[in-house]
Amino acid sequence: MSSDYLWYIPNEIAPGHRGDVTDPGHNTLATLTRQAHALEESGWSGALIGTGWGRPDTFTVATALAAGTTDFQPLVAVRPGYWHPVNLASSAATLDRLSGGRLRLNIVSGKDHLGAYGDTDLDQPERYARTREFLTLLRRLWTQENVTFAGDYYSVTDSTVVPRLAARAGRPHPTLYFGGASEAAERVAAAQADVQLFWGEPLDDIAARIDRLRALSEQEHRELPALEFGLRITTVVRDTSEQAWADAEAKVAELARRRAAADPAAAVGYNPHRRTAVGQQRLYDLTARGEVLDDNLYTTPGTVGAGGAASTWLVGSADEVAKSLRRYRDLGVTHFVLSDTPYEREIRRQGATLLPLLRE
Repeated sequence: MSSDYLWYIPNEIAPGHRGDVTDPGHNTLATLTRQAHALEESGWSGALIGTGWGRPDTFTVATALAAGTTDFQPLVAVRPGYWHPVNLASSAATLDRLSGGRLRLNIVSGKDHLGAYGDTDLDQPERYARTREFLTLLRRLWTQENVTFAGDYYSVTDSTVVPRLAARAGRPHPTLYFGGASEAAERVAAAQADVQLFWGEPLDDIAARIDRLRALSEQEHRELPALEFGLRITTVVRDTSEQAWADAEAKVAELARRRAAADPAAAVGYNPHRRTAVGQQRLYDLTARGEVLDDNLYTTPGTVGAGGAASTWLVGSADEVAKSLRRYRDLGVTHFVLSDTPYEREIRRQGATLLPLLRE
């Protein structure tokens, strides 16, 4: 199976995300469209667009970028609880049709500022039970007409989404990406996701998770095509290994300085629940195993406040990082969402140096 390479658009109100430029126009339509054009020109398939309360609406941003591009594929992060599956099914079908089938969706089930948009604070089993229902109903609305559904969390009667999704080869509807490392999350992925996204864990850990998810797919009596796997990770790529590690260490020092100087909880869009998530804790626990794991998986960023895909980095020359990514690919990972800052500069740098090696 061929591999797919996307980038990341943080979609943040405040400038300077993870060392990006501090230009106040960082999130204007002109800047974001310029990044999307750079992605097209550099050979990337598209970009994951970040979501969360206190950030611009992801679907609106994705629609604007799709309108201004030809090939750019937005991977739109959305949350059950913020969206009702009927509303999402309709919006997604519309954008997918208008963009010529370029839409992808990343379903995010972790907690957010739930009360701010009227969501309910469910415990973990209930939260993922709701997500399973959400995905089940979403697929039915895209592939069936006159849908009647009565679940524990969602109910619809005689619902038909218009416009109808256009069937495309190997793609009955927008691809559904999903993350989460808890057992409840993995069972949802095994049953209902198209792609399970991992954060940057060591190769042996990813291999074990792939084996577990494949076994869970059988236990869940999965009726969909086989679950695929993706990796969302920061890639610090420079001309030489020495330059890459010097820049990585300088970035960590700056993160530490910022952490000491400010309260991260005061930042616009800060998610107080992320640090307690199972997947996030797995990344923080890696530091006890070493500062560098495998050949070049850098675990220190997580110790100075970095979270999510910024918790661990692949660091090195283009050849070294490509070699590491190919090893994940050998395990069965076929979807890659990479990034580094400044975002626009790195789109072009890694598009010119890293992507050709990965596509050899």
